[in-house]
Amino acid sequence: MTGIEAEKIVILDLGGGHSQLLARRVREARVFSEVLPYNAPLEEIQGENLRGIIISGSPAAPPSGEVRLSPRLFDLGVPILGIGCGLELLLRQLGGRVARTGGESGRQVQLRIDDARDLLAGLEDGEAVWLEEGVTVEVLPPAFEIIGRAGDIPAAVAQQEGKLYGVFFYPEVEGSPGGMGIIRNFLYRICGCRGLWTPGAFVKEQVEAIRAQVGGDQVLCGLSGGVDSSVAAALVHRAVGDQLTCVFVNNGLLRKGEAEEVRHTFGEKMGMKLVYVDARKRFLGRLAGVTDPEEKRKIIGEEFIRVFEEEAGKLGRLDYLVQGTIYPDVIESGGGPGARLVKSHHNVGGLPEDMNLKLLEPLRKLFKDEVRRVGAELGLAEEILWRHPFPGPGLAVRIIGEVTEEKLAILREADAIVVEEIKKAGLYREIWQAFALLPDLRSVGVTEAGRTYAYTVGVRAVTSVDAMTADWARLPHGVLAAISDRIVREVAGVNRVVYDITGKPPATIEWE
Repeated sequence: MTGIEAEKIVILDLGGGHSQLLARRVREARVFSEVLPYNAPLEEIQGENLRGIIISGSPAAPPSGEVRLSPRLFDLGVPILGIGCGLELLLRQLGGRVARTGGESGRQVQLRIDDARDLLAGLEDGEAVWLEEGVTVEVLPPAFEIIGRAGDIPAAVAQQEGKLYGVFFYPEVEGSPGGMGIIRNFLYRICGCRGLWTPGAFVKEQVEAIRAQVGGDQVLCGLSGGVDSSVAAALVHRAVGDQLTCVFVNNGLLRKGEAEEVRHTFGEKMGMKLVYVDARKRFLGRLAGVTDPEEKRKIIGEEFIRVFEEEAGKLGRLDYLVQGTIYPDVIESGGGPGARLVKSHHNVGGLPEDMNLKLLEPLRKLFKDEVRRVGAELGLAEEILWRHPFPGPGLAVRIIGEVTEEKLAILREADAIVVEEIKKAGLYREIWQAFALLPDLRSVGVTEAGRTYAYTVGVRAVTSVDAMTADWARLPHGVLAAISDRIVREVAGVNRVVYDITGKPPATIEWE
């Protein structure tokens, strides 16, 4: 195999949530990585491009006695690195004995280095690492030796001749600041990788692959303005030009200036064939009187299908549909490589089966941060690449109760102020999501003109890595004050601003 996947690290996942982070760290070191379940068939693991294997677990999901690796794994002739629970499993299977005294947490400790060759090369003695608690090595397997300790606890081990290594700490997490050095040592010193995985190389290779796959066929893309669909559209357009037609539906539920930005970027600046559909009245008409959040979602999804189908029907022959699937979607769905016919599209609520389009997923091997880097390589503006996640039903689920033109106008202006002030403070990229919402709530206020009875605006800002969990953002009081002051002064019909300080769980990020 040639190209950017000519060298690959397979990460065998024992569960617990660390594997995706570890895969990202490997790719940050410019080596392609793939996450597979620990019991994946050997045929999926091996290959001429396989350079090494990492066995990954987390303290939250220690392996049971029934969990075993394929013995044939050790016959593949590539280096193996066990991390945390992955090392525990590796040692047990090779004849060692490990005692677990409980605990699902860790602590930061100083690593004392006994052997600075290979895995621990270049690390400072006393390096801080995040050590798993409650695990004790009672007996090491034959030919294994301790190469690093935390106090009197074995923290890193190796069997140099067999190229088997392991650490009881987690080099991929923030609590191990020197962890990337260990990952690079494994990739470059031990596995002999060269570092072929770069955004520029990915774009070049994908453009060639898309051209070969599509040939002279016609391609359709439902453009939402979000990061994934935007980068997918730009990449396919780089490959096939006017064979791609993008359909952008303005449902009236978008953020301030979003429709104009999409039309300018993709239609005017990038020169794509862009079909703009103004369906604002149509969507708002269907939402009139509806207050239940699930009913809102259902109506918006169904109406999008109808609009999209109508517009696609006007375009003549179509062969492929572009979808902005990214690698975490593939991992979580258990999906693998290969073309498949489109049955539904999670971003647009499900497309009609009789469209019978082949699926084109140019980003399905990328993590979110890689999608952004590829987008930058393609020349997309930072405003698009770093835009915060936005729910499919749009502002409809940030308005509690019925959606009206008046409420949408209020929310758009308030939301724009939230984003402007957070950007002004230099905090936008540090926050996963920040937005305004409009509860179905009015309250009494007072101005120079007298008593008011107006809407309350909620502000939500959270930090997160993957949106599975989130913490409320500790915004500086000055930023909160500026947001509140501007909203009540500049947005008619609002006299109160509140800040949501609830994490996920127990709350969700969105209110509906």
